[in-house]
Amino acid sequence: MTDKTALTPKTHTTPPAKFSHGVRKGNILQVAGQVGFLPAEEGRPPTPAGPTLREQTLQTLANVKAILEEGGSGWDDAMMIRVYLTDTGHFAEMNEIYNQYFEEQGLTAPPAARTTVYVGLPAGLLVEIDVLAVLG
Repeated sequence: MTDKTALTPKTHTTPPAKFSHGVRKGNILQVAGQVGFLPAEEGRPPTPAGPTLREQTLQTLANVKAILEEGGSGWDDAMMIRVYLTDTGHFAEMNEIYNQYFEEQGLTAPPAARTTVYVGLPAGLLVEIDVLAVLG
């Protein structure tokens, strides 16, 4: 039986409840829903990257990537990306940001993805992303 390992990169705060930012078991890595908080600084509460969808999405993707890397993975191992938006009017902009980001990452075989609207994020947060990865 393979051990389960909780993942918390140095850029992330310790979760406020009994959950992990990511978990790896064998070759499966699940990244919990991430938002666009700037890297953690001791003594400072979590702070959004900015008020715009672009700022928050790019920071959210950076936060997801940090967890993937902490687990020995990367975007090429991503099998499923789930994006949660707080506004239906953000779909087109999200697609543009997403496409540009993954083109810059050199991702040649994009993972499956889905986007949905979810209004339960804390005030000021516009996007949340989680990822399921299977390591080669």
